[in-house]
Amino acid sequence: MPTPSRRAQLIALATAALVIAATAIAGVALNRAAVPLHADAAPLFGFLNPHVGPETPLAVALAIAVVVWAPSLATRLPWRGLLAASYAAALAWTVSLALVDGWRAGIIERLTDWTEYLHDVPRVHDIPAMIDEFTQHVLAGQPHSWTVHVSGHPPGALLVYTWLDRLGLGGGTWASVVTLLVGALAAVAVPVTVKALHDERTARAVVPFVVLFPGAVWMGVSADGLFTGVTTTGIALLALRRALPSLLGGVLLGSALFLSYGLTLVAVIALAVVLVNRSWRSLLIAAFGASIVVATFAAFGFWWLDGYHLVIQRYHQGDFAQRPYAYWVFGNLGALLLSAGPLTAAALTLATSPPPTTTRST
Repeated sequence: MPTPSRRAQLIALATAALVIAATAIAGVALNRAAVPLHADAAPLFGFLNPHVGPETPLAVALAIAVVVWAPSLATRLPWRGLLAASYAAALAWTVSLALVDGWRAGIIERLTDWTEYLHDVPRVHDIPAMIDEFTQHVLAGQPHSWTVHVSGHPPGALLVYTWLDRLGLGGGTWASVVTLLVGALAAVAVPVTVKALHDERTARAVVPFVVLFPGAVWMGVSADGLFTGVTTTGIALLALRRALPSLLGGVLLGSALFLSYGLTLVAVIALAVVLVNRSWRSLLIAAFGASIVVATFAAFGFWWLDGYHLVIQRYHQGDFAQRPYAYWVFGNLGALLLSAGPLTAAALTLATSPPPTTTRST
C-alpha cells in the first residue's frame, strides 16, 4: 500500500493529466464545431504538426542521458560545477529541440517572421524617440502600427533586440543565440532559489527537472526564453537576501514589467520569496531597484498603464477577441501543466505536505 504522501502525489499527477486531457479534448471539439478558438493544438496556441528532423536523435539521446545520469551527478558534483553543468545541459536541450526543424528554420528564422520583434527593429532610428512615441503605434488600422508581438508588449523586448543590432549583433542568428543563452539561465536561477529558500539537497534534486523543462520546446527560439531568463534570475537574486543582489534582482524584475505586461504576475512569486525568507528589507531594496526602471521609462515618455490599456484595445480589434472566455479559464491551466510538466502537481503536493512524524520506540 502506498503511503499517504505517495498516494497524494499520485492523485495530484492523475488530476494534472486529466486536466490536460480535458482541455485538449474540449479544444478539439470546439475546433470541429468551428468555434473561433484560434488554438489548433489545444490547449496550446499552435498547429498539430508532429515531425522529426536530423537532430531528433540528439534530443532523444540527451533526454535519455539526463534521465539516466543526472540524478547521480546532481548529488556528486560540486555546487558551482553542478550549476555550470545544469546551464550547459539546459542550453543543449533547448537547442536540440529547436534544431529538429533545422538550423535555418529552427534557429535563424524564428525571430524574423513579420509578426516578430526583429521586423520592426529597422524602424527604430532613434531609441529615445521610439520609447516616447511607442504608444502612438500600438492600435491597428493606423499608419506605422507596430507588428503583432511589438504592439502586444511594452517596448522592452524591442529595445533589447534594437540594442543588439546597434552592437553589431543584428539579424535572426544573433537574436536567437542571445535569446537561447538568456533563457538557459533559468536552469541556474531555479536551483539557486531553491537552495536559498530551502536547502542544497532539495536544490540538487531539482536540477534534472529544470534541465529537461518541457516548456523548452517553446522557449527555443522565442522571446519567451528572454522573459524566462530575466525573471528567474531576478527572483534568484532576491532570494539571496543580500543588499546588492536584491537591488539587481529588483532591476531585473522591474525590467521584466517592460518585456511583457503579463509578467506583473511575477510579483506574486517575489512576494512569496520574501514571505518565506522573512526579509522585508530585501523587498524594499528590490522595490527601489524596480522603481528606477519604471522611472527611467517614464522619463523617456512611456507610462506602463497607458500601454496596457492600449493593448486591451488592440486585442479587441483582432479576431482573438472572439475566443470563448469560459474555455480558457481552465484551458490556460492545462497549458501551464503541459509546459511545466504534469510532475509539477506532484511536486507541489510533496512541498506542501507536513513532514512525516516519527515515533520513538522504547
